[in-house]
Amino acid sequence: MRVLAVVPARGGSAGVPLKNLAPVGGVPLVARAVRACLRAELVDEVVVSTDHAGIAEAAAQAGARVVDRPAELSGATASSESAVLHALDALGEEPEIVVLVQCTSAFIDPEDLSAAVRKVLDGEADAVFSGMPTHEFLWTTAGAGINHDPARRPRRQDLEAQFRETGAFYVMRTAGLRESGHRFFGEISVQRVPSRHAVEVDTPEDLEIVRALAPFVDAPEPIDVDAVITDFDGVHTDDRAYVDSEGREMVLVSRSDGMGVSLLLRSGVKVLVMSTEHNPVVAARARKLGVPVLQGLAEKRTVLRDWLTIEGLDPARVAYVGNDVNDLGPMAEVGWPVAVPDAHPRVRAAARVVLSRAGGDGAVRELCDRVVAARPVPEEPAPEAARPRFGPVRIGDVPVGDGEPVYVIGEIGINHNGDLDLARRLIDVAADAGCQAVKFQKRTPSICVPVEQRDQIRQTPWGEMTYLEYKERTEFGHDEYRQIAKYCDERGLHWFASPWDVPSVEFLEEMDVPVHKVASASVSDHELLRALAATGKPIILSTGMSTLSEIDAAVRILGTDNLIMMHATSTYPLPPEEANLRTITTLKDRYGVPVGYSGHERGLQISLAAVTLGAVCVERHITLDRTMWGSDHAASLEPAGLEHLVRDIRIIEQALGDGVKRVFPGEEAPKARLRRVTV
Repeated sequence: MRVLAVVPARGGSAGVPLKNLAPVGGVPLVARAVRACLRAELVDEVVVSTDHAGIAEAAAQAGARVVDRPAELSGATASSESAVLHALDALGEEPEIVVLVQCTSAFIDPEDLSAAVRKVLDGEADAVFSGMPTHEFLWTTAGAGINHDPARRPRRQDLEAQFRETGAFYVMRTAGLRESGHRFFGEISVQRVPSRHAVEVDTPEDLEIVRALAPFVDAPEPIDVDAVITDFDGVHTDDRAYVDSEGREMVLVSRSDGMGVSLLLRSGVKVLVMSTEHNPVVAARARKLGVPVLQGLAEKRTVLRDWLTIEGLDPARVAYVGNDVNDLGPMAEVGWPVAVPDAHPRVRAAARVVLSRAGGDGAVRELCDRVVAARPVPEEPAPEAARPRFGPVRIGDVPVGDGEPVYVIGEIGINHNGDLDLARRLIDVAADAGCQAVKFQKRTPSICVPVEQRDQIRQTPWGEMTYLEYKERTEFGHDEYRQIAKYCDERGLHWFASPWDVPSVEFLEEMDVPVHKVASASVSDHELLRALAATGKPIILSTGMSTLSEIDAAVRILGTDNLIMMHATSTYPLPPEEANLRTITTLKDRYGVPVGYSGHERGLQISLAAVTLGAVCVERHITLDRTMWGSDHAASLEPAGLEHLVRDIRIIEQALGDGVKRVFPGEEAPKARLRRVTV
């Protein structure tokens, strides 16, 4: 474990009783903190330190480990640092980095959390805290300016930004925390967070604010429910009625709502319309949609409760969408209260989700799409052209496929740190271990580095520089790769790279690599895939963080005639429960191409198991030393580990045999001595 997040969540609270269990957006604050940590790419494990059984249960359900917090560390004067240090001691593990995450911040962006962790991992800082930029003018109670001279006060836009500590998270080197006993030590940096994420819950008023903000701040996500119940006026309609000269009413509805309801019903979700009024228009629309309707309801909440009982539904797995105060009762009964954007303010505040489309303008369709997104979708059968054939694909002079020796790739990637001599030493490691190839990564930094990150300052082994300068500093050009090509040829290795942009494809074509590799991050970059397909070279397609439909789309561009797939799970490091090695067989059966394995786990067992399941090639990151500077070294194999991997792969190849049952020479003597034949 490299990065541990600790969430202190005691039961006592002076401002808001049992604050850490208070729901915001339908989710307890402690669970929101845990979920944010679990979604952060660079956090390995989450622990909640608490003295309260209810908080412990909510934390465990959200996916955290729970550490019992002793009474002497649970009082109002106990520091958060004491809870973190106690959790470290209780776990008996010493991660490189520990993250203190506080439940009082309802809105923590996992990407901000990972960015802060990355600053410490990359050596840019020893401690990082979340901060909101501010240009506020501060005053003392005596009327003196704190950060400005009132007599010559500059314009706000001319003030240098200062940062208000939000209290959401603190990232620290564990050794530094233990030495100092405090969250601030060494080189301190700030992780900028937006103002909408910077509200802390310390008072009942704060809680009301974050509950009102949650529907607008929380990112839209699939809604996993078994039933959807809707009000009619203001949800299916825009809450207006058109009356003709004979008193007949007409309403405006969205045609797209009908398709949404149809998709819900086909996916097995129950749908019900409820209306306070008794109106033939409601009945007519329900008949058109093919759903039941309950009208003329004086007390919706009681009727809803009875309907859920009759249908045998868990209220926690039901969504109700409303727009006015008479919907507050039924909304309180279900796990997913939903509001349209122009709903009454009290209804919006009570909602777990506020839709972006108004009633009569696709609100129902929006909700239906989010519910359907959470339902399992049957996988489409592979097209006939992609049925199994398993013929080998030639990389240079080496056939790669079933029945051929496993093609072992040592991924140097960016572990050369821009140092050609280090690259040569890693090539030696791969050659000495018995690999057939080494792989690099090729980028055009001006294209691949996001604009908002280019000018960020990084601390590097070569001094302080912008992130763009750092990426350009570590990128090899034509001269370096010509020397790499010559050295790989001398050592008897193929070399190639994963291009991350179209100019990099052109660069690698100029270097005449024998094969191109598609990184998992590029599976949906169809412009890049089309450029690779146009080369006519063999393609190795890595499939991490991809759905079958995304892979289908990639295969339609690349074709299957010269394709090798790599099963991969893009979790760093890879836990065994996410390896899912049987997907190797799934990919072979679906696409009919050779399938290998690209591993990011610690150790060798999972890679070796992949070979026994039919992986035709194996790729692993390699390094001279896992403690070297750089983001990929820690998840790489050192020389001895790579040597053992190749050795054991060759032993497994021999042990697998050909599947023909026979008596082997070594069995003849025991057979003659031990076999008893009776008639």
